[in-house]
Amino acid sequence: MINRLTDTLNFQTEALVLRSERQRLIASNIANADTPGYVAKDMDFAAALRQATGQAATPGQMKVTTAGHLQPAAGARGDAGLRYATASQTNLDNNSVDMDRERASFADNSVKYEATLRFINGSVRTMLDAIKGQAQ
Repeated sequence: MINRLTDTLNFQTEALVLRSERQRLIASNIANADTPGYVAKDMDFAAALRQATGQAATPGQMKVTTAGHLQPAAGARGDAGLRYATASQTNLDNNSVDMDRERASFADNSVKYEATLRFINGSVRTMLDAIKGQAQ
C-alpha cells in the first residue's frame, strides 16, 4: 500500500517538475518573440515523463533496468524530448515563435500544472486523514 502511494507521488512529482520545465521553455519562447533568428523550443512531455519515471521506452530509447546502467547527464531531465518548432509563417528575421501557439501552449500547460499540483495535495491530504484516523 505504502509503495503504491509512494510510486504515485513520485510519478506526480516528476510530472510537476517537467511541467515547470516546459513552462520555462514556453516563457522563453514568448520572451524571444522579437529576437531575430530565435528558434522556438518545446518538449515532448510524454517522452520526457517516460524517461524520468523509467517507464516503457520509446523505439530507439533504452530503459534503465539496473542501477549500474548509464544515467542521463545531470540537468538533462527533459532534453530527450526537446524539440524545435517549425515556423508556421515565414518571417524575414527567421524567428519561429508563433505567439498564438505559444499562448495556447502556456495556458494548456498552466492548467495541467495546476491539476497535477491539486492531485498531489489531495493525495497528501488523504494520507494525513488516514494517519489521523488511526491515531483516534
